[in-house]
Amino acid sequence: MTEAGITLRELRDRPLSDLKAVGPKLAERLAIMELVSVLDLLEHYPRRYHDRTRTQDIAELGIGEQATVAGEVKKVSVRRPRNRQPMVEMEVFDGTSYLRLTFFNQPYRANIAEGTEISVFGKVDLYRGRRQMVNPALDVLGSAGEQNTGVLLPVYAQSGKANVNSWEIRKLAAEMLKRAEARSFADPVDRAIVRSRGLVDRTTAYTDIHRPSSMGDADEARKRLTFDEFLRMQVGLVARKRALERDRSGIEHEPEGELRAAFHGSLPFPLTADQERALAEIVKDMAAPAPMHRLLQGEVGSGKTVVALSALLVAVQGGYQGAFMAPTEVLAEQHDLTLRALLDGLQVPAEGSLLGERPVAVALLTNRTGAADRRKIAEGLRGGEIDILVGTHALIYEGVEFARLGLAVIDEQHRFGVEQRDLLRGKGHEPDVLVMTATPIPRTAAMLIYGDLDKSELRTLPAGRSPITTEVVGPSPLERVPVYERLREAVAAGRQAYVVCPLVEGSEKLEAKAATEEHKRLEAEELRGLRLGLLHGQMHSRDKEAIMRAFREGELDVLVATTVIEVGVDVPNATVMIVEDADRFGLLQLHQLRGRIGRGEHPSWCYLLADPATPEAKARLEAMRDSSDGFELAERDLEIRGEGAVFGERQSGWSDLKLGRLPRDEPVVIEARAVAEAILDEDPGLERHQQLREEVEDLLGDAVEFLFKS
Repeated sequence: MTEAGITLRELRDRPLSDLKAVGPKLAERLAIMELVSVLDLLEHYPRRYHDRTRTQDIAELGIGEQATVAGEVKKVSVRRPRNRQPMVEMEVFDGTSYLRLTFFNQPYRANIAEGTEISVFGKVDLYRGRRQMVNPALDVLGSAGEQNTGVLLPVYAQSGKANVNSWEIRKLAAEMLKRAEARSFADPVDRAIVRSRGLVDRTTAYTDIHRPSSMGDADEARKRLTFDEFLRMQVGLVARKRALERDRSGIEHEPEGELRAAFHGSLPFPLTADQERALAEIVKDMAAPAPMHRLLQGEVGSGKTVVALSALLVAVQGGYQGAFMAPTEVLAEQHDLTLRALLDGLQVPAEGSLLGERPVAVALLTNRTGAADRRKIAEGLRGGEIDILVGTHALIYEGVEFARLGLAVIDEQHRFGVEQRDLLRGKGHEPDVLVMTATPIPRTAAMLIYGDLDKSELRTLPAGRSPITTEVVGPSPLERVPVYERLREAVAAGRQAYVVCPLVEGSEKLEAKAATEEHKRLEAEELRGLRLGLLHGQMHSRDKEAIMRAFREGELDVLVATTVIEVGVDVPNATVMIVEDADRFGLLQLHQLRGRIGRGEHPSWCYLLADPATPEAKARLEAMRDSSDGFELAERDLEIRGEGAVFGERQSGWSDLKLGRLPRDEPVVIEARAVAEAILDEDPGLERHQQLREEVEDLLGDAVEFLFKS
């Protein structure tokens, strides 16, 4: 009987010190690179391959051309010019001639030992009659005396801090693969599926990614292992979605009722076709016995709040309560005000009251709600006198107990993790869950992040929204004079404006300080004579609300703010926005900020003040100037930033993709989804796919406890 193949879990549980070449000191250095287990090494894939057939002889190099050469380091020296960084010089010999290499501000290059085989790519120039390259890209191909006879040599990410070179990792990978030959790697996917998708088996994939005979083999290996990454994610998401539908009995809400009809009748505008369609999808889910888990994606200003409130009223009219969770206090307070205004005049039955009915009751709970108010809210929730509780993540803490929670709405879902979503759901007996985001997500990315949710979209804006003209303005003071003139003209016409202060990464205190200083400067200079307010995240909740109220009621002309106004702030009279250092913001963040204007009937202007230093920053600003479609901008953002845009604020439990890249690999994601669904159709508990089940569990950790129960 042949021994079963090696599983990834086996390799996860084996330390790298099991390899003969890894002693205690090397193990310590590898740990700095987060290479601790044999699996870590297996999945530390080559960054690229050095193709020996594409190198040029040093003797044949032409001055001014760019070239790749490989050779042996014959001499390394360090010069220390006075008051300057050390300069490293090398002599490389390839059998035809010598090439001088000079490295400025790279002192660690002196650690490369004489006799080491290296590959360099750079521009050839002449120095004192000799060919040289200055600061070329360098890969260490082998240590002194190591024989590298293969045509393709894998080049791995190495670490100067850990003092681990590419050739050391290559040596360890070779030993690992050699020791795996006896058993080969177990394949979690049926052979028929692998063949029908034109994929190589897993043993071939792991061998050829680390030791390919040709670039074609390396490409096929990468294709298979990329598929595996996405398949694990999709199996987890599809299984989660089906487990929620299968294992839990939800609330069958009554979709028709007087309260929702009365609410729609009280609105000063009709719902858009998108709102009608999304609401029909939501209400159908709420009427079904399985709990709803739906994502409502809406363009900035598309009317998500009205749709969410309509859904909450479906729950309330059946005697249930609703929860509305937002990521920030400013947004929670905005939602509280909006809901109270929209619900004004609406009544629900109330036994024992004089008239037999009472107003729909809304309460607000944040971390800054006082102890007395908390006690009052807790009593109102338990007694059923509060119909809708609006708040921040304070809603999921102990002490918040609903009498009958029927629907939980989570706004700006990307700022909360799966665990927080589950905690809020746990506040009731299988309540429906509606998550919303105004950050449009590219289709493929949504399949990765929200693949366990059904989706509804709002793309069209309600009637009466005004167009926004977006302009990118350079750093010169003269270019900026017309910007402040436009702002003054708008204020003179009775309108209002925002000035958004620069982003300070990782420090709300510094951001608040910068905003405070800018507020003082504008008050004394460009906007002297206007009524300015200041809003930032370090202010007390009462002060923030006082400033927002003053701005909403027209007592302030200009609001100088940090990104606390990014979502949810709704002042239709604001028609001008100036974003300072706009190149420091992300594309979708800029789109969110711009969504604070153009909310009324008057034409609006957004000015992006910037001096972009990178091609990516320039591309973001151009995209903002050219489009106001959030869904289009989301796709553009993915092109500019790659999958970092997807997993930047990812739900906890996801590991970073090692090989997969979006949008490049969109077809692979779609294929992996189809395969995941087919496997789970035949084997819902993955009882016949034990290894695949292990890999999904290891990817998602504790988030999958209930997924594969029969």
